[in-house]
Amino acid sequence: MRKTVAITIIIVGMVFSTGPLGAGVASADHAMAGGLRIYLPREIVIEGNTLSLGQIGIVHGEESLVARAGEIILGRISVPGQEVTVDRMMLLSRLACNGIPASKIQLSGAEKVKVRQRGHTVKAEDLVESARLFLGKNPPAGSIGESELLSSPKDLLVAGVHSDIKLVPRIVPSGAGNQTRIDVSVMSGGKEISSRRIIFRHKYNGQKLVALADIGAGEVISKENVKVEKTVSSYSQAASFSAPYGLIARCHIPKDAVVYPNMAGPAKPVILVKRNQSVVIRINSGGLVITAVGRMVDEGGVGDVVRVRNVDSQRVIAARVNEDGTVGPIL
Repeated sequence: MRKTVAITIIIVGMVFSTGPLGAGVASADHAMAGGLRIYLPREIVIEGNTLSLGQIGIVHGEESLVARAGEIILGRISVPGQEVTVDRMMLLSRLACNGIPASKIQLSGAEKVKVRQRGHTVKAEDLVESARLFLGKNPPAGSIGESELLSSPKDLLVAGVHSDIKLVPRIVPSGAGNQTRIDVSVMSGGKEISSRRIIFRHKYNGQKLVALADIGAGEVISKENVKVEKTVSSYSQAASFSAPYGLIARCHIPKDAVVYPNMAGPAKPVILVKRNQSVVIRINSGGLVITAVGRMVDEGGVGDVVRVRNVDSQRVIAARVNEDGTVGPIL
C-alpha cells in the first residue's frame, strides 16, 4: 500500500511541475522571438580605433536587428596601445539607448571583453639604438667622452598593418650645451606615423691643471709645481687649452687642488716712473739728442705710454717709458 502511494505522489508532482516549467520555457522562447543572442569573447583585437558591437561580439537573431545592433558604437581607442574593457552592463545600456531593450537580448560568454587594437610594436631599445647610431655619425662639437640616456622612451604601438616601417632620426635644436635631442620618426610608405624624442647628456674629454705642491700667492706657476691631467666634464673645453706656465698665482693654491684660470694671471709690471715725478724727455733725431725736463702726469712701467707735462712749455704730451727711466715723445 505504501509503495502505491509513493509512486502516485511522484507522478502527481511531475504532472503539476510540468505545467509551470513548460510555461517558463515557452515564455523565454517567446521573449527571445525577434530578439538578439550575443556571445562575448574574453579578449579581441580590432583593426581600427572605433569599437562597434559587431566587432567585439558574435550576434545572432533577426537579420535586420543584427545589422542594426552591429553598428552600435561602444567607444574608441584614443591612444595607441590602449586596452578598453566592455562589460555586460555597458553593452546593455548602449543597446537600450538605441531602442533595443534588455528583454530582447540574451547574453552568453564572458562578463567583460578586453579590446586591443591590432598594430606593430616598435620596441624602446630599437628607438634608442637608432638615435645612438645617428648621434655617432653626427656628433656635436667637442670631444665627447660618453653619452648618457636621460630617460628611456616607451614602446611605440603603430596601429594597423605595416610591412615597410623605417626609423628616421633627426636632431632637434636644444638650448642645453651638453645635451642632444633626437626625434626618431616611425615612417611607413614615405609618411610619418608617429615619433619619440630621445635626449642624451654628454660628458666631454678635457684637461685640468692640478697643484703638485702648495703654491703661495705671487708665486710663478711652472712645471715644477703643477701638472696637466686628463678629465671628463659636463661641458666642452676650449680647444686652445694651455697650462698657464709663467703666470703668477693670485691666491694661495693648496696641493692637489685644481688650478682654475681665474687663479692665475700675469705679473704686475714694475712701476718705473711715478706721478708728479720729474723725468727727462729725450728725443733722438738723426744722431741729434734733444732733452727737456718734464713732470709725470701718469705712472707707468717700461714700454707704457704715459702723459708727461713739459716744464718749460707746460704742454702735456704722450710719451713712452724707456728702460733707463727717461721718456720719449710719441710723434
